[in-house]
Amino acid sequence: MRIVVAEDQYLTREGLVRVLTASGIEVVAVAEDARHLLALVATEAPDAAVTDIRMPPTHSDEGLVAAARIRRDHPDTAVLIVSQHLESGFVMQLLEDAQDGVGYLLKDRILDPGVLTDALARVVAGECVVDEAVIRRLVDRERRADPLAALSVREREVLHELAAGYTNEAIAARLHIAPRTVEVHVGQIFVKLDLHQDDTSNKRVKAVLAYLRAAR
Repeated sequence: MRIVVAEDQYLTREGLVRVLTASGIEVVAVAEDARHLLALVATEAPDAAVTDIRMPPTHSDEGLVAAARIRRDHPDTAVLIVSQHLESGFVMQLLEDAQDGVGYLLKDRILDPGVLTDALARVVAGECVVDEAVIRRLVDRERRADPLAALSVREREVLHELAAGYTNEAIAARLHIAPRTVEVHVGQIFVKLDLHQDDTSNKRVKAVLAYLRAAR
């Protein structure tokens, strides 16, 4: 797997490169700002780009804008966005603006080789990957009129995994239940939330996230 890393903080950038390299992933180039990232993607044609949301010069959403442009102009390059904080608005914008092959992780998780390499493998395979902490925040936050109130505890757990992009088989393994049980729970979730059934994982993720966004 060939990766371009974009991060303006030296220590974080070097940490990312070391973790990736130690995991057998080739880092073909590094960038310190979004403009350089876009140029590198155009010339190197990597399998994926890992980029911070907040990049020079304004440190606002340059990385997010670059991610959407990469997915639009270079569809064979996946993008994994990283962020220092829980920024649910940004992840919603990312998933609405981009197509498949995008992901969002918190920075305190990217130095875990297993988490980082798993996320990269999944986005390169065309999946949507969202940090579990972000999903937990969206699912569990208090609402004056909670549209998730009809869900059982187990259905909320399955919804959490579903929105993080896992397949039914992966959810079954993570929750230690039978795949058929997961199918039943997913069906009930979609019925209770009035969402259309769809076996395509990316469409399921986007449907759930769209619902959660509308319910804020």
